[in-house]
Amino acid sequence: MTTRICRLHGQNDLRVETEETAAPGPGEALVAIGAGGICGSDLHYFQDGGFGPIRVREPIILGHEAAGTVLAVGPGVEGLEPGAHVAINPSRPCGTCSYCREGLTTHCLNMRFNGSAMRVPHEQGLFRDRIVVQAAQCVSVGDDVTLTEAACAEPLSVCLHARSMAGDVAGKRVLVSGAGPIGALCTAVAAEAGAAEIVTTDLQDIPLDVAKQMGATRTINVAHDAEALEAYAADKGYFDIVFECSAAAPAIRAAIAAIRPQGRMVQVGVAGDVPVPLNAIVGKEITLQGTQRFLGEDFEKAVALISSRRIDVRPIVTATFPLSEAQRAFETAGDRRVAVKVQLSFEAG
Repeated sequence: MTTRICRLHGQNDLRVETEETAAPGPGEALVAIGAGGICGSDLHYFQDGGFGPIRVREPIILGHEAAGTVLAVGPGVEGLEPGAHVAINPSRPCGTCSYCREGLTTHCLNMRFNGSAMRVPHEQGLFRDRIVVQAAQCVSVGDDVTLTEAACAEPLSVCLHARSMAGDVAGKRVLVSGAGPIGALCTAVAAEAGAAEIVTTDLQDIPLDVAKQMGATRTINVAHDAEALEAYAADKGYFDIVFECSAAAPAIRAAIAAIRPQGRMVQVGVAGDVPVPLNAIVGKEITLQGTQRFLGEDFEKAVALISSRRIDVRPIVTATFPLSEAQRAFETAGDRRVAVKVQLSFEAG
């Protein structure tokens, strides 16, 4: 069958094309995509041709945040029926390398991740009307949630994994630096875990308005009121935990200044080489913790939290465009003055 796809041919060269989709084979499922979220990595591929050492070296179908409806399953598939609404886990660790055997599947030496240009040939993504995936990638969602919500499972998984890296969040004072989609969801997972106080910062008002809806007890626009954040640096700092989601050097410095001694900063945002004030990290005995992607159990938990609406992801989706307007969708997603999470809508949406 003929399927529309969203393929990037190079920097700022995004095209809606068609290709044929086969029937599902053994252990596979054919899914009609209903909604797909544009991630920061998708934007980097579109705007810059890649990020860091990862470059788009051949045409790639973008997208790794998606949900849809199962159309058919191949031989040997059990527990997944046509008509089921599913979130698609884009992560496919090999299960056999040394890290997978240790349970560190985010560090799989042979990782395959939908919509990633890390490998050559590139791993093709989920932005298409129909796709055949491994049935194990499909996690059923609740009947009462929309595919728009279900497509937020992947970024929520990232934030749940970051939360696990932070240790016990209950009763803690939390700073979330950067209120893009990941920052908004880090705010939500901190609230869901019972944080006593959550301060979320950004340079734009619209993301901060979303952060309030996701559970922030206070928001600070540091472009207009940097002094409000600086006040938290008094007496060696205030926050027990920081989720740093911007990867901007000034934000990192401000966050480290605001952490209390022996606090923990979980670095969620990614950039190239960034200067870090090591003297403050050493002097205050701060733990600097990196976090990457998510585990399979994080994805399943994300789907469960969305399905129950214990975490309501609807506020982060600020715009939706049909696949035919993919170019405009990406341009909107790149303007943080007006957008948090932008999604593409497919025929099943």
